Amino acid sequence: MELYKREQYLKKIRGFYHTDDLIKVITGVRRCGKSSLMQTISKELLTSGIREENIIYIDLDSRGYRSMKHAEELDQLLAGYAAIEGLKYLFIDEVQNIVGFEEVLNGFRSEGGWSIFITGSNSYLLSGELVTKLTGRYLEFELFPLTFEEYLQMKKFYQMKISDQPADEFNAYIMEGGFPRTLFLEDQADKQTYVQGVIREIFEKDIRKRVKIRDREAFETVQRFVINNFGANTSIGSLCENLQKSGVRITKQTVSRYIKVLTDAKILYECGRFDLKSKKSLSGEKKYYLADLAFYFSENTDQRINYGPVLENMVYIYARAHDYAVSVGKIGKLECDFILRAADRQYSYVQVAYTIMLSKDTEDREYRPLEQIRDNYPKYVATTDFLLQKRNGIRHINLIDFMKEGKLF
Repeated sequence: MELYKREQYLKKIRGFYHTDDLIKVITGVRRCGKSSLMQTISKELLTSGIREENIIYIDLDSRGYRSMKHAEELDQLLAGYAAIEGLKYLFIDEVQNIVGFEEVLNGFRSEGGWSIFITGSNSYLLSGELVTKLTGRYLEFELFPLTFEEYLQMKKFYQMKISDQPADEFNAYIMEGGFPRTLFLEDQADKQTYVQGVIREIFEKDIRKRVKIRDREAFETVQRFVINNFGANTSIGSLCENLQKSGVRITKQTVSRYIKVLTDAKILYECGRFDLKSKKSLSGEKKYYLADLAFYFSENTDQRINYGPVLENMVYIYARAHDYAVSVGKIGKLECDFILRAADRQYSYVQVAYTIMLSKDTEDREYRPLEQIRDNYPKYVATTDFLLQKRNGIRHINLIDFMKEGKLF
């Protein structure tokens, strides 16, 4: 089957296709499409004229390589390709299956003549070992589940039915999430079963093999609690207190460790808070957002959409997928949902709400924090309203149209 090209990521990587001094590391939550992205890159190289024998693709989860566990075996395998003339393009999927892979890959990288691409378990790749052993010798490209724009593009690419009502597709995207495989499942229950399987797979393959979880029940309770309260202001202390009230005996240190495990596996993303007056990051409360909303809807029988945190989560992941650094803004007693910093260090500010049309008080609540910010960077109120306001130079945008068209803040 022809693969849908995720151009948003390919354009970031193309400039490094032929570099042999930097290892290209593709990260992202399990099943978000890392392997497919590498396959797309290898096919682009083929169509550009690179000889097939110069493209070496190794999937360490496949039958042919599953028994390979040690660095010496990988070194011997790659040495067999060394005689190939010209630049060799090496793709290794699930590289964490090899103990000590870092030294092997760094050795071939330092020899030159190898353009290396790898994917693997995030809880391993981001644990510090890769960072320590390959410092300055790799580039990370973070992949996210499908954005709303990609979701629609992929459905169109595979000639799937698309509603002529954007709001219907938007709600379907919220419920189904952005894992590419779910698009090929017709029944909503099947989609949710698939995502439940992804969660179990992350635990078995990405977490349990790397981290000692002595009390799995307590870990899963913490996981459920944070998933069910995504987008809420949360501190480790308050989280621990709430868990203890529900009968879970757990320490702050253990809760903090479990949260770190979940963020390493990219189930969760931590969003810190920034004081716009003091220009300092704030400790204490943070917000946690889900890599994909399907993690919430697959684990809950209540399928009603609470648009407040749902839209916040969508904007957070959308911004991260477009390479913004994201934090929550504090302005005195007011809060700005998001401060976005682009790669060129330009800022923008975003308030997110389902609607501001209910009353003047509702409108004021969303505009007031932005009106307190005394700089000239762009400011947005993002809602699902189709009647758009104009107020004090602040842009009111329809979030469905904005995401559908892949616009930047």
